[in-house]
Amino acid sequence: MLDLDQVRTFVAIAESGSFTKAAQTVHKTQSAVSMQMRRLEEKLGRAIFVREGRNCKLTEDGERFLAYGRRLVQLNDETLAAFDETEVSGFVRLGTPDDYADRFLPEILARFSRSHPHAEVSVVCAPTPNLADLVEQDELDVAIITHVKKRGRRDVEIIRNEPLLWVASQGHSVETETPLPLALGRPNCDWRQAALLALESVGRENYLRYSTWSSTAVGAAVMSGLAISVLPESALRPGMRVLCEADGFPKMPQCSIGIMRNWRQRSRVVEALVEHIQSSLDNLSVPIAAE
Repeated sequence: MLDLDQVRTFVAIAESGSFTKAAQTVHKTQSAVSMQMRRLEEKLGRAIFVREGRNCKLTEDGERFLAYGRRLVQLNDETLAAFDETEVSGFVRLGTPDDYADRFLPEILARFSRSHPHAEVSVVCAPTPNLADLVEQDELDVAIITHVKKRGRRDVEIIRNEPLLWVASQGHSVETETPLPLALGRPNCDWRQAALLALESVGRENYLRYSTWSSTAVGAAVMSGLAISVLPESALRPGMRVLCEADGFPKMPQCSIGIMRNWRQRSRVVEALVEHIQSSLDNLSVPIAAE
């Protein structure tokens, strides 16, 4: 039988990438953490870590076990919470990009407030790279972020995958212009980089007419017929038109939306909010746009 305390420590190491940081998270000495992991590896009969100086990486078996470990810890916490009759209350710090706040938060916060009227949520809107930093700096408890595999993060739980789409105004033909005017995010925006690489691959001449972190500003540029952009499927608005390969636009990659947690700040109120986020994104309906 697995020792849940060992599993919880394993998850903390996997998320932090360090035995030292994990020891602080689970409130144990580093030697105690090392002993737990030796015993866990003996129980599994597999090596789950590869040491790299002060840091560590998961082996292939470690990556497999991480998915099970997370589920075991979460199910344990949910079970205890289900039989705890005390009311969920407290303060939770949530981060999200502004476009996710506009699309997802109304339902998430409304449901959470109905279920836990004595809990308080503080919301910070910022781009994904900034939110990841805030979580790591212990300034946020949980963040809804755009996940890109090339970042190599293990501490992001993917909740939703959807396609990135080329979009234009339904009432304009800006996509026929040469060079093609674009409204995209700032230079380190992953969607911007994907769009520019896609256009380069088909030799489509273009220029940036608008560059901003604000999804509202991008949407305004598209709706006014001044530029085209790329948006995830759930961000489509009435009056937008999807441009496809028949229009000369290459297929875009999938967009992954995930949850990044601050594992140093685990509490019932944080877990309750995460559950509402998961449920809301799992059941999100997609708007219909013209083609």
